[in-house]
Amino acid sequence: MPALIQRPLNQGLYQQALAEGIHPLLARILAGRLEEVQGSLNSLVEPSLKHLVAPRLLKDSNLACQRLLRAIQNRERIGILTDYDVDGITSHVVIYRALSEYFSVPVERLSSLIGHRIKDGYGVSDALVNRILDQHPLPDVIITADCGSSDEPRLARLKAAGIDVVVTDHHALPKEGPPPSALAVINPTRKDCSYPDPTLAGCAVSWLLMSELRNHLLEADIIPPDTPKLSELLPFVALGTVADCVSLGGSAANRAFVTSGLKLMNASTAPCWQAFRRLQGERFKSFTASTLGFQLGPRINARSRMADPYAALHYLLADNLAAASRQLELLDSDNQDRRYVEGEMTRTALETARQQVDQDFQSLVAYVEEGHSGVQGIVASRLVEKYGRPAVVATPGREPGHLSASARSVPGVHIRNALQRVDDLHPGLLVRFGGHQGAAGLTLWGDKMPAFQKAFEQAVLLQLENRRLEPSIYTDGELPGELLNLETQQLLDKLEPFGREFEAPLFEGSFRVEGLRTIGADQTHLLLEVASLDSSSLYKAIWFRALPEQGAPLPVEVGQQVRLAYKLEANHFRNQTSLQLHVSQAQAERG
Repeated sequence: MPALIQRPLNQGLYQQALAEGIHPLLARILAGRLEEVQGSLNSLVEPSLKHLVAPRLLKDSNLACQRLLRAIQNRERIGILTDYDVDGITSHVVIYRALSEYFSVPVERLSSLIGHRIKDGYGVSDALVNRILDQHPLPDVIITADCGSSDEPRLARLKAAGIDVVVTDHHALPKEGPPPSALAVINPTRKDCSYPDPTLAGCAVSWLLMSELRNHLLEADIIPPDTPKLSELLPFVALGTVADCVSLGGSAANRAFVTSGLKLMNASTAPCWQAFRRLQGERFKSFTASTLGFQLGPRINARSRMADPYAALHYLLADNLAAASRQLELLDSDNQDRRYVEGEMTRTALETARQQVDQDFQSLVAYVEEGHSGVQGIVASRLVEKYGRPAVVATPGREPGHLSASARSVPGVHIRNALQRVDDLHPGLLVRFGGHQGAAGLTLWGDKMPAFQKAFEQAVLLQLENRRLEPSIYTDGELPGELLNLETQQLLDKLEPFGREFEAPLFEGSFRVEGLRTIGADQTHLLLEVASLDSSSLYKAIWFRALPEQGAPLPVEVGQQVRLAYKLEANHFRNQTSLQLHVSQAQAERG
């Protein structure tokens, strides 16, 4: 069972928060998550678009805008090439709508080019380039989003065909630097880029470039002076930012994108958001970062990774509620299929991972022969959650002899850098790879899997510097009994949005179990009633997936004293709102 570890506090940041008038509990939460903050904490605690840095600071943005301005002036054909995940799809929506609705580019001059997870693979693949080059007429210019930084050979083929390529991306660049065959490379991770935040999602980079293009078009008198800013597209940026798990900790930009996007989304009557409200029914209150990360995002990813990526695009671009609802039904159906496939793959991968943990491996590499490539990343995340180690999950690739794989990491291990070291020291193991700190995709040779596993383990150990990884749950310590109330829950909500590197507050404490029963369709969740040890107060608590399967022994009993890791949440039932503890872990302890 994962150990409960209280987050160490950054005392300097804690004192800064108190000096700025921030509530002591909120100061404690901030100081347990952030390492350093430039200037005031206001940009993080009260996210706002006013904290965004001018997009012109993005390297190559002027070059890209001049080329796109010329394409619009000369009525050229523009291709939009994006990845198939949520970040890629939302980037596509941002670029497509900016060009067609704000900049009046006729839709017949726009080509949507999205790679198919199974047929094409990720990024700017050879298969996707083949399809592009078979088009007549060819695009004159292509804008990539969420991909392209590591695709020089394919970009060279497009350039040779007379197509200018503007790359927008957020993935780490190869050690050789930006791909030379691209006309422009807009990527905040570039070493020569002046933009101060390298943690942006692909959709945010796309939005910034389109905003800068709007400025260029206004200066050239190509669009009317009253052309609105692109704020209406921020809900898509919020969705992609949350779903791609970029940092929501020290990034004022990401927090501003998500906060502003959610506010507009909740006020919007756009068909896609209306359809999701209808699907959720009466229990749906409002869009939150959690809604995007755990409900809407997975539905888009399921369809895009398991089948046709265009269904998700059509859902987000739908111009009426009926069309949006039809597409959302497809996404929802595929999400159910994805859950079944995920469950089967996870069982197989966990068995492999357990054997590696028993051998004291600090990294996990699992091959699932009957697996689906579209679920690799989710299964890798399950291994990370279970064993607290970076994980790679591979399945058969599209090409003979190839394996396709996804990797997920833990704090302190930069997964893309680890793969770069593997490639540097063992050329020929990897066919190709790309990604960022927390996640990566790769293709490797099937007969070299043992050699890859050894090389990957060595690369991870180098980053750990003698530190040993164990499954653990980081908490914000104990919460005094007088703070176990709805007022505290509402106070903590002021720190939204929560996400990667800025997780929702999680507390630990000892309670006595006064009642419990299994609930849910498969009877694997527990509904508990627990009593605080320092008062007579009783609290309702919900523990999802407390049992591994229906009929399994209960992990706790009535009358036991237990140590809980829990979050505070508001439970809405029959027009009544009460405090509920959302349990992440419960362990019996001696009374």
